[in-house]
Amino acid sequence: MTLRIGPYVLPNNLALAPMAGVTDLPFRLLCRRMGAGLAAGEMLTSDVRLWHTAKSRRRMDHSGEAEPRIVQIAGGDPQMMAEAARRNVDAGAQIIDINMGCPAKKVCNKAAGSALMRDEALVRRILEAVVAAVDVPVTLKMRTGWDPAHRNGPAIARMAQEIGIQALAVHGRTRACMYRGAAEYDTIREIKQRVSIPVFANGDIDSPQKAQLVLELTGADGLMIGRAAQGQPWIFRDIDAFLRRGVVAPETSMTEVRDIMLAHLRDLHAFYGEAGVRVARKHIDWYAKGRKDAQALRNAVMQADCPQSQLDRAREYFDALADAAQESRASAA
Repeated sequence: MTLRIGPYVLPNNLALAPMAGVTDLPFRLLCRRMGAGLAAGEMLTSDVRLWHTAKSRRRMDHSGEAEPRIVQIAGGDPQMMAEAARRNVDAGAQIIDINMGCPAKKVCNKAAGSALMRDEALVRRILEAVVAAVDVPVTLKMRTGWDPAHRNGPAIARMAQEIGIQALAVHGRTRACMYRGAAEYDTIREIKQRVSIPVFANGDIDSPQKAQLVLELTGADGLMIGRAAQGQPWIFRDIDAFLRRGVVAPETSMTEVRDIMLAHLRDLHAFYGEAGVRVARKHIDWYAKGRKDAQALRNAVMQADCPQSQLDRAREYFDALADAAQESRASAA
């Protein structure tokens, strides 16, 4: 179950996918505690002139993170990408990840993210520049291709390995597919067959059983989980138990969900200061998703204008769910 990237042996083969606006330091630390073997920071622009904003400074904060600390950079200019990699290594990054997977228009319109997959010559120049610039492992996050007619992921993967990329994460959709439709695990399997470096399969992994199936379908070495971890960071713990021992974890209790969420909210408030209440709202939405009266909680949280009020309202909601669950168990007995 362990996996190696350069000199780093990961505790398991599960990684948190980097997601802008989501995988900040508090969420990464939480997911690592909950069983993720690797957690990359949010995508950071390669334009170092933009690093002096509060947003960029927070994205570059890796205080208290377990090794290896991994920073993901995005851009379309080889020399700017190389300079960004060097500066991050100087600041303590232990792995540099190159983003060629983000399908967002604001990224692709700048010839970065998955848009780069349209230009394999530019991909080569970027990979060569970044690998040559630093003495730490360089990894690559990519998609299966630009669109269904141009699934050039296998060719880019082979190129990346030859240049010196030490691991790949592949989202099983093309850029044109965004997040629509089912993930295409057959292309990830083809990519894995082309290379010997570790490959993380990414896309639609939302349960321990699906995790096992994706490993079997793709032959991948590891799994990268993104949206399914939002509001349920314990998914890493549950998947790890299932893959190692075949153990199906019991449903996470409402009291544990409450305690995990409240600790997460406190960390967000401390990390973001005054902005913490606003940032925390989306996480509360995710924790409540699919639960009874979730809209009522959303309305109450939106009205909360200070950390303590937000904590109190979120706690009251999950206390009520915990009480209801206990009453249901008592009546069933």
